[in-house]
Amino acid sequence: MTQSLEGTGLTISLPDHTQLPESNGEFVKNFHEHPQSIILTDSIEPVLQKIHPDKQYAIGQDSGIYWRITEPLERGAEAPDWFYVPGVPPLLDGKLRRSYVLWQEHLAPLIALEFASGNGDEERDSTPLSATGEEKTKPGKFWVYEQIIRIPYYGIYIFDTGELEVYHLVNGKYHQMKTNQRGHYPIEQLGVELGVWEGSYQNLNQNHLWLRWWDTEGNLLLMGSERAEQEKQRAEQEKQRAEQAERSQREAIPKLLAMGLTVEQVSSALGLSIEEVENEE
Repeated sequence: MTQSLEGTGLTISLPDHTQLPESNGEFVKNFHEHPQSIILTDSIEPVLQKIHPDKQYAIGQDSGIYWRITEPLERGAEAPDWFYVPGVPPLLDGKLRRSYVLWQEHLAPLIALEFASGNGDEERDSTPLSATGEEKTKPGKFWVYEQIIRIPYYGIYIFDTGELEVYHLVNGKYHQMKTNQRGHYPIEQLGVELGVWEGSYQNLNQNHLWLRWWDTEGNLLLMGSERAEQEKQRAEQEKQRAEQAERSQREAIPKLLAMGLTVEQVSSALGLSIEEVENEE
């Protein structure tokens, strides 16, 4: 893409998402990261589909957000473990996104989450960009998210301890949020709450601590597999109720007949056919 330099009459060519590296070559640091991202995305999709009936939103999972041009190029990106951007198309020119490019889209994510394998110091790094241009240390991601990308909500989840910190951008500065009475952090624009849940997922049979979403009434937002299991249980309960009602009806037939009611009267009272009543005599 090209961009005009205001007041100079010049244009420059900036790379788009197809021309920027997808990875900085680092390994994912924790086996929890992939299932954790799936849990967050899967459970909040029904909410996002209601908020965005036009499907104009994007979710990034360990994907780069490019905010400046550097050499090498990937040094100009941060890659939150999970982030959500409202008001942007899920595809660009019919292609899957390879990264999220700020100078191409001009919209910041509403929320970004980092899953810390350590104690969270890297995720809290507020080292600013060098003003001299001689960059000896890469700017800290906390500073980038706060001062450059300006992400309204930034969460740091520490896997080892299950601790969650959430920061809210107010007047250009991050302020650490306090939990509500349920121990959750309200994300008002989404109408959800973010918190920590203990349970099993995939082949992790023992209970672990996971980041999960709740609605504003404190109801856990379920994943697709949980919704399917809930529906299966509901259908089974309904089946059992129907079977119990049928047994009760049939058990009532001889009692009503013994009380002197005719077959026709029992049939009418129980909503059964005359044949069904006669078969139970």
